[in-house]
Amino acid sequence: MDLWRLSATDLAARIRDRSVSAREAALAALARLDAVNGRLNAVVDHRPDLVLAQAAAIDAALARGEAPGPLAGVPVTIKVNVDQAGFATTNGLTLQRDLVAAADSPVVANLRRAGAVVLGRTNTPAFSLRWFTDNRLHGHTRNPRDPGLTPGGSSGGAASAVAAGLGHIAHGTDIAGSIRYPAYACGVHGLRPSLGRVPAWNASSPERGIGPQLMAVSGPLARSIADLRLALAAMAAPDPRDPWWVPVPLDGPSIPRRATLCLRPGGLAIVPEVEAALRDAARRLEAAGWSVAEIADVPPIREAAALQLQLWLGDGFPALEQAAEREGDPGALALLAAFRPMARALTPDAIARALTRRLTLARDWSVFLDRHPVLLLPVSAELPFPDNLDRQGEAAVARAFEANLLQVGLPLMGLPGLTVTTGLVGRTPVGLQVVAGRYREDLCLLAGAAIEAGGVPAMPVDPM
Repeated sequence: MDLWRLSATDLAARIRDRSVSAREAALAALARLDAVNGRLNAVVDHRPDLVLAQAAAIDAALARGEAPGPLAGVPVTIKVNVDQAGFATTNGLTLQRDLVAAADSPVVANLRRAGAVVLGRTNTPAFSLRWFTDNRLHGHTRNPRDPGLTPGGSSGGAASAVAAGLGHIAHGTDIAGSIRYPAYACGVHGLRPSLGRVPAWNASSPERGIGPQLMAVSGPLARSIADLRLALAAMAAPDPRDPWWVPVPLDGPSIPRRATLCLRPGGLAIVPEVEAALRDAARRLEAAGWSVAEIADVPPIREAAALQLQLWLGDGFPALEQAAEREGDPGALALLAAFRPMARALTPDAIARALTRRLTLARDWSVFLDRHPVLLLPVSAELPFPDNLDRQGEAAVARAFEANLLQVGLPLMGLPGLTVTTGLVGRTPVGLQVVAGRYREDLCLLAGAAIEAGGVPAMPVDPM
């Protein structure tokens, strides 16, 4: 049996009952990495001796009769923009190649406490800025389903890795789609949790500005909804280092199984393949006993996306530009150049006004989601982009931001969002996004499991 093909849930159960050892699982994962990562460049740093040492500790704990944790021996990957003790928190930057973390970030520490074995670190674009993944330090990550497509970003390495069987669960981060879009592009599932659900902090780096504090989260990517549920429970354990962490139960009150479909939120012009995927997901839910209603629109999403950009551009943009110039990354420089006029036009009180208006929009969405507790939305207006589309000029950047309007807008309200992959158009993945109220990841996962049961693309896949 190829252990790397198993779900995290199945593998952890086998390791706990000792029908498989953590060492065997680690060796299988390392062999798979050696076999295919050269074609993907998804994992950009790994140390086999440390992987085997972690596995040996799990096997030793089992031999002593100790409980190894819910992720007992499961190989996982960590994105290079969070602290992992002994590794550089590069964030895809030559400027940070020597920024070696002295301690694990809370999310890494939680995965370890749950028994996970860290297989390696996954690639991200410079500064984790783009929906495409390459940089001058680690190079270019490929989509295992089609190298002509972006693997997504910024967790492109994470999505590429988990799709190809390099680890069973991947850690990602999401401030404007960086989990949800790579999952969509690589044909896996990805969960952006609510703000405060998963503790986060990088001791190696300065405190982040208010925009990222309010919108950036860590979460899992995986090949099954059950594995996302398992990973979320592990990642969401408390850690006193993150004051934003909130002690909310993972499962909220039960509700009637009803969902709401919105095809064109904010007037988004979706392609026919995206509409077909959304209607297919609605039919799958209905076949599973859900009721599904369709509505024309949602609370203001274009304004939410504009406010998200204001909080980003108005808080430290000049320093980011200067760092990008020192780094010299073409993708980051092109993206920042496209937004420079907007940044320079912001008034001194832009952040204060954006934060004030954010509360109104968050309230509007909270009331709306109380009436429509499970919302089916596009991930993107388009199928996954050609790789490095945003390097083709400002019009291409504008096209990407328009297509990914929901990736940018929804985080402003701190909402959870789940990408469910549902099929292929030729070799190109397609799927949808499930959104629920704050801290109702359980509703996203409940609907996601029913949709998943109707079929998903084959995975893991061998790189094309």
